[in-house]
Amino acid sequence: MHIRDILASGETTFSFEFFPPRTPASTEKLFETIVQLESLSPSFVSVTYGAGGSTRELTHDLVVRLRQTTLDPIPHLTCVGHSASDITGILERYAHAGVSNLLALRGDLPRGASSGNGSFAQAAELVRAIRQFRGHPDSRGFGIGVAGFPEGHPDTPNRLLETDYLKAKVEAGADYICTQLFFDNRDFYDFCARCELAGIHVPILAGIMPVTSIGGLNRMAELAGGARFPARLLKALHRANGDPIAVQRIGIHYATEQCADLLHHNVAGIHFYTLNQSTATREIYLNLGLRL
Repeated sequence: MHIRDILASGETTFSFEFFPPRTPASTEKLFETIVQLESLSPSFVSVTYGAGGSTRELTHDLVVRLRQTTLDPIPHLTCVGHSASDITGILERYAHAGVSNLLALRGDLPRGASSGNGSFAQAAELVRAIRQFRGHPDSRGFGIGVAGFPEGHPDTPNRLLETDYLKAKVEAGADYICTQLFFDNRDFYDFCARCELAGIHVPILAGIMPVTSIGGLNRMAELAGGARFPARLLKALHRANGDPIAVQRIGIHYATEQCADLLHHNVAGIHFYTLNQSTATREIYLNLGLRL
């Protein structure tokens, strides 16, 4: 379904993110997770895209397989390392596969690379190329999402310039914004207010990643470019004294409180970064009283 139709209902969307597995064993494990999450009837699911397009085929294959379920997949697409003809070819394949929407990102450089060596320097240019693509069977073309950063983009310390970049993506044709993970809802509300002031009026979906282990906490800090962990969360995790079950319960409880507050403030959508696991997301659904 086109993202404009999904968002037009005015109801809060709930969505999940997966990453493409690299081995047969991890593929089967992911689809065990998908079976468990499919019953939650998410508005859509997204599939990540490796740095420099390193998982291009894996992403495509997972998206095509997800099309055989009841889930509506939105593949990520990055412009780093891709020529204009590369992007056109990818768009043609997704259009042929019946994919309705994409999440357009600048993307990360491959490890050890110093430049992207592609046709597009910024995500706004990729958004514009997708919007100008005429090979989609839907007359509206692909629905397009872009990323937002409530805590700030790690490569753009100037927050005013960061907002300019985000507005350029929306003006190029983005239909919605999905944020990077955050742990303090005040950062999200401030981000939304700054978007409003800048004249950015598309729906903004809040990205939530529950802490499920201390190792995962450390990986989040690296992946998010320096995520801010509130002292209240860190104190609770410290009290767990390394007990993995207690850490998971604390993380799920904290994320549940975040989501309840977001729902109270009529958030447009909540996007769960699942790390290809189902337990935390299902527990949050139960805690919120959402349909299982």
